[in-house]
Amino acid sequence: FVSGWAVVGSHWVALARPSARLEAAQGAERAEVAWRVTLRASPAGAPSRPVPGQRLREGTRLFRIETVAEADPAGRYLELLAREEVSL
Repeated sequence: FVSGWAVVGSHWVALARPSARLEAAQGAERAEVAWRVTLRASPAGAPSRPVPGQRLREGTRLFRIETVAEADPAGRYLELLAREEVSL
């Protein structure tokens, strides 16, 4: 069994940081930042629609997608909650 990550698409997004916390993990401090991510919507079930468990990447930064919901009543945009872990 081999697991890995594959690129499945590209999105333009808006990032807003609602919260952050600092914690010690295995002798090292790390910060976890919760980001609110807004992007253009894709239909439910479309391969271009993000789902929880996937990741967004910006260069070396990784954002783990936790939730996906419509951001507006017309369904034009999606709002994701994504977490970024930063080692200090």
